[in-house]
Amino acid sequence: MRHRIPPQSRTGGRILVDQLLIHGADCAFCVPGESYLEVLDALYDVQDRFTLYNARHEAGAANMAEAHGKLTGRPGICLVTRGPGACHAAIGVHIARQDSTPMILLVGQAPRGTADREAFQEVDYRAVFGTLAKWVAQIDDTARIPEYLSRAFRVATSGRPGPVVLALPEDMLAERAAVADAPMYRPTCPAITPADIAAIRHALETAERPLLVVGGPDWDDTACAAITRFAEANGIPAVCSFRRQDIINNRSRVYAGDLGTSTAPSLFGHFSQADLLLVVGARLGEMTTRGYATMASPAVRQRLIHLYPDADEIGRVFAPDLGFACGSRLAAGALSETDLGRQDTWSGWCSKLRDSYLADIAPPETGNGPLDMGIALASVRDGLPADTIVTLDAGNHTGWAQRYLGFGRPGREVGSTCGAMGYSVPAAVAASIRFPDRLVLSFVGDGGFMMSGNELATAAQYGATPIVILFNNSTYGTIRMHQERRHPGRVSGTTLTNQSFCRMAEGLGAHAERVTETAQFGLALERARASGKPAVIECVTDAEQISTRTTITALRTAAAPRP
Repeated sequence: MRHRIPPQSRTGGRILVDQLLIHGADCAFCVPGESYLEVLDALYDVQDRFTLYNARHEAGAANMAEAHGKLTGRPGICLVTRGPGACHAAIGVHIARQDSTPMILLVGQAPRGTADREAFQEVDYRAVFGTLAKWVAQIDDTARIPEYLSRAFRVATSGRPGPVVLALPEDMLAERAAVADAPMYRPTCPAITPADIAAIRHALETAERPLLVVGGPDWDDTACAAITRFAEANGIPAVCSFRRQDIINNRSRVYAGDLGTSTAPSLFGHFSQADLLLVVGARLGEMTTRGYATMASPAVRQRLIHLYPDADEIGRVFAPDLGFACGSRLAAGALSETDLGRQDTWSGWCSKLRDSYLADIAPPETGNGPLDMGIALASVRDGLPADTIVTLDAGNHTGWAQRYLGFGRPGREVGSTCGAMGYSVPAAVAASIRFPDRLVLSFVGDGGFMMSGNELATAAQYGATPIVILFNNSTYGTIRMHQERRHPGRVSGTTLTNQSFCRMAEGLGAHAERVTETAQFGLALERARASGKPAVIECVTDAEQISTRTTITALRTAAAPRP
C-alpha cells in the first residue's frame, strides 16, 4: 500500500510560486513592491525555471503580460504592488478584457488586520476591477492559494479568454501552511458537433455570396492554416476583424481585407452585398461592425452563422440564424474538411473582393510629401521575414501598417483593440523577449511613445531588440482628425511640441535614426536590424496627411457649410 507524503509547511509566497510553476508559467512582468516581498523572495530560488522581468512602469508591465498572453495563448502573468501599482496596471486588464486575452494580475494588498480602515495604499480590488476582469478575488487564507490559482488559470483560459485579478494580503503571503498543490489546470473548451457542421454546410449550400469573417481569440498556427484551407477549398472570400489580420494569410487568393480602422471603402460595399456571413471567433464588436452600422440589430439582413467560445456573446447584439458556442481552433479544424463543391459558383464573387483588396494596398505612384509611409512600407514588406511580429499602438498612424504590410502566420499582428495608447512599445519588448530570434516591429505615434517609450530601457536590460517605427507629426492625430471633422480649423489640445526622440532613445540604450524622406526608410531599417540593439526609427511625417485616406484640407472642405 502506497502512503501519501504529507505536504511540507511553506510560506504563502512559496506556495504561490509553486502553483505558477505547476501551471506552466515560466515568466512574469512586474514592478517590485513591498506588499509582495514574499513572492519576490520565493522567485529567487527558482531563477533556473522562472524569469522575472522588471518593467519601468506598471502599465508597461501589464501590457507586456497581455502581449505575452496574446502570443502564447497562455496567461500572461503580471505582479504589481497595492494601490497606485494596481491602478497603473488597470489599463492592461482593460485591454485583456476587450481583446479576450488570458492574463493574471497578482496584486499585493494591505495586511488583513487593517482592512476597511483606508490603510496605506488600501484598495478594494473587487470594486475597482469588478467590471474589467472575468474574475476578481482576494486570497485571505494561505492554505487556499492552490485552489485560487488553479481557478484563476482555468477562468483566464476557458470559454472567452480574459483577465483574472487576485489580491494578496502581505501578511497572508508571510504565513505558513501545509497544503497540497493543485494539479495542472486544463481549460474548459466548448465543442462543435457533426450535426452542427451539417447545419452550417446546409446553410452555405444555398448561399450566392457568402463571406467568411474571422477574428477573436483562441487561434494558433494550425487553426489559421485550417480555416484558410476551408476558405480556399470552397472559394469563399475571407476577411478578418479589427487587428486580427494574421489569421488568414494576406497573400491567399481568398483574403479580402480587414474590418477595422483602415478598411477600404469598397469592402464595406461588398459586405453589404453578401447574403450569408459565416463568423468564426469574432465578437462582432463596435470596431468590426463600424459602430454597429454595417449590420442591422437585432435582425441581421444577411443570414448569420456565428461561432464563438462564449455562449453569452452569441446573439448579444446580432441575432444569428445559427449560433454555436465553440472555440476557434475546434471550429477551424471541423470546417477544414468541408468541401461544398461550390468553388466555381463563388469564384467570381471571391475574385471581385480579392481584386478590390489588391487595388487598395497598392501605394500611390507619387508620394504625398517628402516621406510617404505607404510607399516606404510597401517597398520593404516583401523583404520582411515570414515570422515578423508587428505590434500596434492606438492612432491613425497604425493605418499605414495595417494597410500596406502583409500579415499571416507564423507572423503575428499584436495590437490593442480597445484603443489604448502606450501599448505598442511594451508589447514589442515582451514579444522580443519571448522570441529573441524574430524581427519585432513596433508602430507608435509621438504621443503614444511618450507614454511608454521608457520601456526601451527594459528591452536593453534583457537583450531584447524590438525596432520602434515612430511617427512624429507633432499632433494627437486621431483626435485631430475628429476635431477637424466636427470643428474644422479650431485646433485645441491636440498639438504636441516634441524634443529629440533619437537622443531619448540613445539615452535608454537604443540605436536611433531620424528619417525625413521616403528613400531613407529602407536603409534605416536595415541598419536598425543590424545594430543588435533595441532601435527607434523616427519618421517625420506631415500632419496634413492625417490618415492613409484623407488630409486635413479635405476634412475642412467636407465640413465647410455649402451655400
